[in-house]
Amino acid sequence: MSASRYTYLGPEGTFTEAALRSLPEAATRELVPMVSVPAALDAVRGGDASAALVPIENSVEGGVTTTLDELASGEPLMIYREVLLPIAFALLVRPGTAIGEVKTVTGHPVAQPQVRKWLAAQLPEAVWESAASNADGARLVQEGRYDGAFAGEFAAATYGLEPLVTDIHDAQNAATRFVLVGRPARPASPTGADKTSVVLWLREDHPGALLELLQEYAVRGVNMTRIESRPTGEGIGRYCFSVDCEGHITDRRVSEVLMGLRRVCREVRFLGSYPRADEVTASVRPEMTDSAFTEASDWLARCLDGRG
Repeated sequence: MSASRYTYLGPEGTFTEAALRSLPEAATRELVPMVSVPAALDAVRGGDASAALVPIENSVEGGVTTTLDELASGEPLMIYREVLLPIAFALLVRPGTAIGEVKTVTGHPVAQPQVRKWLAAQLPEAVWESAASNADGARLVQEGRYDGAFAGEFAAATYGLEPLVTDIHDAQNAATRFVLVGRPARPASPTGADKTSVVLWLREDHPGALLELLQEYAVRGVNMTRIESRPTGEGIGRYCFSVDCEGHITDRRVSEVLMGLRRVCREVRFLGSYPRADEVTASVRPEMTDSAFTEASDWLARCLDGRG
């Protein structure tokens, strides 16, 4: 395995590359753009890279389904950290293009809902066609296939384009969450501001099945930060659930949630415990702290020993 190589959703000039370059270790790694999320992750599975940075969630559109599905299937991988990147788009055009000349535009499908209102107000006649990535859209504009691309302003120089309009976003404070993914290993030590991610498959479909999963978190005071259903491919109505929660696997409340899920689910895929990018610490009720679990275990041991 090449420990010095990181892959990411390319080509050069994507928001994913910008997020990856925000990591301190990126300065000492070979950063290799890949054509898709599956390709970036398969390079890790195959030993051609030690880690891959891929988008997993957008504050406007929600989960990035390709990433969620890839992490739920195939050879297991683990999340080691996350990156939050504020997102604002620029309309990139070939030099000398006036806004009235922009008749066709492109960008990643996730970008469209983030610029839809601006596009309707400023370029109502423009035709949108999706590209594999925002940077790929910029490349297509460079080649003359489209008049404009919605991408990061930083991509303009890479593709010989100029930003005609900058700071485009329909939603204030829009951000995309990225995850650094590697092969399974021991999770990093807890920081006090952590997340734990899993994928869950129901043992059988019955009334209250999802509630049973939720109760494993609720009764132990563990806050879920995201839950999304994804089709399993086994037929209509068959879903798995991708879940993030506050806390680390070494926290007693979280470890007991995972054990409870393992009992009631057909399958649980542990995707890792890792530091939160926003460094927000979990609010833990007194009865859900590690010391409270330890005290309860000690009490039970005394009962079993006849000293209860």
